Amino acid sequence: MAFASSTSPAPTLTSYPPVSAHALQLIQALVRMNTVSHNSNLALIHFVRDELQKLGVASRITTNADKTKANLFATLGEGKPAGLILSGHTDTVPWDGQDWTRDPLSATVSDGRLYGRGSCDMKGFIGLALAHAGDFLNSQAPFAVHLALSYDEEVGCLGVRELIADMKDAGIAPLACIIGEPTSMVPATAHKGVYRYKCCVRGKEAHSSLTPQSVNAIEMAARVVGKLRDMGEGFEANEPRYEGFDVPFSTTSVGQFHGGIADNVVPRDAEFRYEFRNLPTADAISMQKELVAYAERAQPAMKKIAPDAGFSFETICEVPAFLGSAGDAVTQLAQRLAGTKETTLVAFGTEAGLFKNAGIPTVVCGPGSITQAHQPDEFVSLEQLARCQAFMKGLANTSELR
Repeated sequence: MAFASSTSPAPTLTSYPPVSAHALQLIQALVRMNTVSHNSNLALIHFVRDELQKLGVASRITTNADKTKANLFATLGEGKPAGLILSGHTDTVPWDGQDWTRDPLSATVSDGRLYGRGSCDMKGFIGLALAHAGDFLNSQAPFAVHLALSYDEEVGCLGVRELIADMKDAGIAPLACIIGEPTSMVPATAHKGVYRYKCCVRGKEAHSSLTPQSVNAIEMAARVVGKLRDMGEGFEANEPRYEGFDVPFSTTSVGQFHGGIADNVVPRDAEFRYEFRNLPTADAISMQKELVAYAERAQPAMKKIAPDAGFSFETICEVPAFLGSAGDAVTQLAQRLAGTKETTLVAFGTEAGLFKNAGIPTVVCGPGSITQAHQPDEFVSLEQLARCQAFMKGLANTSELR
């Protein structure tokens, strides 16, 4: 099944109308809300809920366990036989320690740019989708537009799992999903997975003059870190390349390592955190199993000295890789709406793999560049917002499914 747009040609780069004052105000309002992942996002969710309620649209709200964070799912065009999701995450990364020249929550407009944390990643897209809610509601298109907003994407795509489960429980089966992460309005058809874990090592402490009576947790952890390094070098040397990615093979990385209390005490405990970033054609779960098996082979010798010594592993996040296709109907729709024949691959993770694994054809396409996200003085250009605005208007004018 394919989407067909209206017969009017896609705008050229120089013909995009400026962003409407209404859309700009909505984006600024969202940016001014502090939704760093360790904070609640309820103010933003309630703001969107109330804006939709003005149009007579009800929202489905799902929350985390302590009800401090929420997802929102709303259908614009209830009763139509199918729907297309516009998806965005509401949380942002922090700005602690970054060298900003302006208030990260100011949402100021200067020199053709809208500045602020989340302006690019990804409140610009959310604000534009919300600004066009009335257009989607009144569209003659034979499909509804679903607005899906999630929490805690930045710390492991946590909230969207609840949103997708709730959508399935409600019997909602969308035709496709467009995720508005910053791709400079070029549809992205693939990204790597992000699988992060914590390894805790329990050894046996002793005075450093009596090392044979101890189990050095740091040294045992270092062996596993070395195995990770060997695996990463193996991927670089041997893994079939996936051209189009900045790094066209899977990678490993250790991000944190802690252990020890003094130079003359053999450390009892050590802990490190690491990740796999796997190609869409590689299996990160198998990578993790290989590492765990390596650690387990070292445990018998540890336990001879200290029965409670050993390794334990904890999952921090498992964000699946995404692999769509330039031939997918939703990709071709995004190309038409964005006025481009190009597609791209992105290095960063998104919620796309989760939607795709739920059986929903997906593409990633939104305003701004990932090089502007997570940075001091994060911004999205007004030109990119104008391109996304044209994208939204075109979606409201999409005339048929075929």
